[in-house]
Amino acid sequence: MFKRCKLHQSILLALILPSVAMAEVEITGYLKNETSVFTRDGQVTGEADTMVDERGHDKGDLLKFENSARIFMNGYLGEESSWHADLNFIYDSEGVNDTYKGHELYTQHDYVRELYVDTSLLGWDLRLGKQQVVWGTADGIKLLDIINPTDFRELNQNAMEDSRIPIWMINAERNIGDNSNIQLIVSQVEENKIPGLNPDGGAGHPFLMKGVETISGQVNGFFNVAPALSNVAATFNGAAMGGGFTGGMMLPVGLNLFAGLTVDGFAGNFWDAVTTPGLLNPTVPTDPVAAPGWFLLNAFTQFGFTGQPGFPAGLNDPNGNFGTTNLMPITAFNAPPTPADVTWQPGEASSAFEFMSNATFATFNTFTSFSPTAPTGLTGTTSEWVRDYPDDSDMNAGFRFRNSTDGGLNWSFNYFHHYGANPDLDLSWRNTAGDELTVQRAPTLFFDTNGTPGPQQDDTFIPDVATSLTRDEARANWDMGNATTILVHDGTGSTYYGALDPSAVLPALADGSPFNEPPAMGAGAPILRFTESLHRVNSVGASFDYALDMGDIPLVLRGEFLYDEGDKQPVIDKFLLSIGDLTNALKMEDADYFKYVLGADITVATNLLVSGQFIQFRNLDFVDEKDTCMTQTGTMVDCSRYTADFPTMSLSNGLMKGYEDKEFYSLFFSKPFGDSQEHRWNNIFIYEEGGGKWNRLDIEYTFTDTILGSVEWNNYWGDENTTFGQFENSSNFQVGLKWIFE
Repeated sequence: MFKRCKLHQSILLALILPSVAMAEVEITGYLKNETSVFTRDGQVTGEADTMVDERGHDKGDLLKFENSARIFMNGYLGEESSWHADLNFIYDSEGVNDTYKGHELYTQHDYVRELYVDTSLLGWDLRLGKQQVVWGTADGIKLLDIINPTDFRELNQNAMEDSRIPIWMINAERNIGDNSNIQLIVSQVEENKIPGLNPDGGAGHPFLMKGVETISGQVNGFFNVAPALSNVAATFNGAAMGGGFTGGMMLPVGLNLFAGLTVDGFAGNFWDAVTTPGLLNPTVPTDPVAAPGWFLLNAFTQFGFTGQPGFPAGLNDPNGNFGTTNLMPITAFNAPPTPADVTWQPGEASSAFEFMSNATFATFNTFTSFSPTAPTGLTGTTSEWVRDYPDDSDMNAGFRFRNSTDGGLNWSFNYFHHYGANPDLDLSWRNTAGDELTVQRAPTLFFDTNGTPGPQQDDTFIPDVATSLTRDEARANWDMGNATTILVHDGTGSTYYGALDPSAVLPALADGSPFNEPPAMGAGAPILRFTESLHRVNSVGASFDYALDMGDIPLVLRGEFLYDEGDKQPVIDKFLLSIGDLTNALKMEDADYFKYVLGADITVATNLLVSGQFIQFRNLDFVDEKDTCMTQTGTMVDCSRYTADFPTMSLSNGLMKGYEDKEFYSLFFSKPFGDSQEHRWNNIFIYEEGGGKWNRLDIEYTFTDTILGSVEWNNYWGDENTTFGQFENSSNFQVGLKWIFE
């Protein structure tokens, strides 16, 4: 085992100590500008600041204006060893924030891109330091190429050697006989860099995936949606305590008395101040005209207590959402609100409250706290982002064996024990000390308080704190008409979180009235933690290529195969999401994958290379448990549990289900041209299952030995809920100019 800092020190000492014996240092490099513009008008994923923000870019607007200086240094250490350094100075004025404008460690913009020593020891060729190692050569996609992580700031547009992130490693290689070779790798742990996968969200980044926006986006990301939703919960809890739902009589137990009323039970009905006296109508509290619940829900959501009797005039309630995050499916934002501003379709959910249509109002208490600084005295929860990564002493390790037969078959076998480069995200409830809290699914207790047999609207429904249901028990209870309330408590089960203590409700009802007892304080709103981490994966791979004698048309058949054991998949449980069990509704679960590429390369005409590929990713542990359930108003909603499609899952597409077997097809052309074949054009087209398409045409033109130009057109189109199709508005045209110096 080695520590990353020790590896750094060893390389630096190797460069410094023998300096007296160094031969002349060779320095080369280039200066380069790359400028790209959007080829379509529109808005990119995650760019909007609010639900009704339609601002975007125009065709011809700058996507990138990047200037860079690359310096390569090569020298010798004694007679048997050499060293190499690759320094990278780069700045993109159009980067959406400092992370994407200039220097950032372990990205494409790292100052020290490569720094290694080449030497030999006991018959082994050693390369020690920061470097790239390439095991896979598939067109436009990485399969066996798993040693180095990838910077996805430009998706697939960059050349692999540029998007690949060099890392510190020990790379040992030796030949075995005349036809075989073995390579051993010990490398540091580093993750892929995925735009927006951080608490800042990367708003405005042209290659922000929908799946990432669903995690961290300002409008649609759960990192921001959950606190905003809890602020609405605080509004309802305050209304309940103030008598807004009980004819003006103060209710110390607040929303804990509403375990029988769900979001859709409220939103899907009509309410007025005559048939349901005291039910607060956010437009006119005493209005006898019935108003749809979804309209009232939206009014509370967007404005809180703003404009309500007793609330300070001219003050905006900070618990109001004001059209920012996707809590309700609004199409406009007006003050005061109008029914035309919003719709309500939990059967085709596209907003947080629609997805949580079966959540009880008692669940909302769990997300709230008393706050002396809040105008209403109540506020919601907060979210936090924590990176829990391996220690510097952890490492990746593996080997590759290659062989060439006399018959022309080249093949390889490799194994890599490593941390998967794609980060995981897990959700949990925490207290202020950082301790993980326990989620309890509590069934509903019913008390006949109005004297009429059977459950009635004005009877009493409270969460049963003495019972904790499994997921399947909660699901079965729902079909029997018993709603589940989500509670959160500490490890002992004695301290409940939320503004009010749900365990104090039953004692408060002992005298037959919930109005007589003082409020029993809960421990306050828990913190929703997003934990970013990596997991161990065992990867076993193989490859082959074989040249067939086809006369005047050379043909090469090739393939790459990879089995990943212990990888992860995002699993969505829409039933748990519907009842408000957020931390268990979105989970990373174990999954094994088998991936392969089959390709054929031919050369026709005058040096025209044509390459075709079939690519398939197979999820061997795919989850697809179909289910529907009925809301309190009789609407059928999706309660399935399934593997989500991480690149595209979004509130806007119902948190899209993934593919058990995802297929891609690619076609690549490459041809030199010019009197001396000094120029080249390339074109790659990839079609993905589901209808997403990407085409990149690039031309490299050599003006002189030191001045090179390039032109590149990247076009994305197809179904907007595919990996490529979602970037249609990020299609772009790029020109580049490079000056080489020696």
